[in-house]
Amino acid sequence: MAERRRRAANVLGELLRRICEEGRESVPERPYLYETDVEICLVGGSCKSPVERFWNGSSTMYILQKATHREEGDSMEESKPDEALFPSELLPKESPGPAALSVGRAKQLVSLYAMVQNPNVTHLGIRDLVLPPLWIRCDGSDPEHTCWIGAEPLRAGKKITGITIYMVSCDGPTADKTCFANLEELKMEHKRRHHSSVVTTKGFAQYELIQVAAMEDTTVESGGNIYVDITWNVVDKILETPPLISAATLNIALESGDPRSPVYQVYRELQLLLALAEGLKTGVTEWPEPLESESAVELVQEFLTDLKKKLDGDCGSGSKDETEKIQCDTAAVDSYIKSIFSERGDLDFAEQLWCKMRSVISYQELIDCFTRVIKSLERGEIQPWIHQGSSSFLRKLIQQSYHGKMEVVSLSGITPIQMLFEIGLDKLKKDYVSFFIGQELATLTYLDYFTSTSVDLQEQVHRVQKLHHMLEIMVNCRVLLQFRHENLFPLTQICMKYYKENPLNEKHVFQLPIRPALVKKFYQNEHPELWKVEISSGHGAKEVKTMWQVSTNPPVEHVASNNSGLFSDSTVNGSPEDRLYFITVTKCSQVHFT
Repeated sequence: MAERRRRAANVLGELLRRICEEGRESVPERPYLYETDVEICLVGGSCKSPVERFWNGSSTMYILQKATHREEGDSMEESKPDEALFPSELLPKESPGPAALSVGRAKQLVSLYAMVQNPNVTHLGIRDLVLPPLWIRCDGSDPEHTCWIGAEPLRAGKKITGITIYMVSCDGPTADKTCFANLEELKMEHKRRHHSSVVTTKGFAQYELIQVAAMEDTTVESGGNIYVDITWNVVDKILETPPLISAATLNIALESGDPRSPVYQVYRELQLLLALAEGLKTGVTEWPEPLESESAVELVQEFLTDLKKKLDGDCGSGSKDETEKIQCDTAAVDSYIKSIFSERGDLDFAEQLWCKMRSVISYQELIDCFTRVIKSLERGEIQPWIHQGSSSFLRKLIQQSYHGKMEVVSLSGITPIQMLFEIGLDKLKKDYVSFFIGQELATLTYLDYFTSTSVDLQEQVHRVQKLHHMLEIMVNCRVLLQFRHENLFPLTQICMKYYKENPLNEKHVFQLPIRPALVKKFYQNEHPELWKVEISSGHGAKEVKTMWQVSTNPPVEHVASNNSGLFSDSTVNGSPEDRLYFITVTKCSQVHFT
């Protein structure tokens, strides 16, 4: 038995070492197989930690879980020190989610991990092996409903002196608050377990803000997720509301394209620009839904007729009404929202033409629109003005028309798509710049990266998408959370710094440190999405903690899948007063090597 255990520890140690070494260059995409029943993944870097809710240690860790078979008849070889197996072929094409090991098997693996890390166990032949922490998914089949077991090396300098073992249990969901722990009892239990005389407490609460804020203003809602994390020292009771002296961080993850967004009209314009960019790249243009009910050809013809009448001195055509229509054409929202972002009043001919042609639905309609524009220029029926700085082909034609000589334009191939793309790109850049400058959130110099013409057109479009995502964030924070300039300005700088260094990522969570008082009215009478208290004693490597938390969402994936999605709305009969919570308890103990 001892020899078999030693051999198992040796195989596990060599495999963990190999996984760690290969992970130094990049985190392996596929799990490794240990024996016939255990998958091992290395999680780190930008990967989301599955245990972040109840452990905030090293960013790199091993995750162990039950191996899944594609078919019952598939054979699986036992791992050997010199051959780490990739079991991706053994996984089903559509995995139902991570699978958990029994608690007994998890404890065996932790015991082997401890042997590998113990410098006093020299007969394994593994020396100076400092491994990342290890976490094992458990099926909760024991009386404590253990869902995770973790193990983390204790260090004194470069020497490993022991192992900290974590046991995480989960119960619920339940609406019965009598099941909730008593804080004083939790503190006493911690003192007994760790022989401590003094303990400290730290609180953490997370509130979702966006739904609460949207309820107060039924004219505006937004997709995405805005929530606040609040931490404070000295907790007096379970589920207490955080004090105003707490530290708070606003977390914002908003995706563009919600029809309820105040700037949805601008998003629709951006979609047309993206469709044109794709058409230039692939030769195939997928026209989005039109923004206007009237056809683009009719709108362009009315626009040209109005300009011709103005040139002829006929001012009775209602051009003032048309200008007002253009200025207010972005979205049918109230004046409060319009004051934050509205169509610019200094649109030149090309930009007004874009506003008419953004409802184009076919290549032929595009040609018909430009044919009318070019004929009007050739005949001298219009003499439009345009902004300086544009390098579009249409601007070149307009300048030529001033002198009565225009080159022959062949509206075939990608030419008309290129022409519309150029004026749309110019307009949207100016729209975004106008917002950020007008709201005093950025300077022209700081916006140079996003509006630069020194990169190719596809990259220019990519940067315009970044501008739109930042616009969505600022407008939603202004409308939903009533943020003022002193809050929006630092948020803008955070977003712009991120997007100067990273590609577009609308799932990225932007974080802004704030004072709790700024958003207190949105959460003070609400239930938290997550609330936890951390009880600790000892210092440095000897510090030990007990954590008790409630959450509206399942704290672990493999427990959620076992519940088959029941109670996913976290309420009973839709009543927030009877909200369902999962209860999670994390306890730790230390094993010191002698």
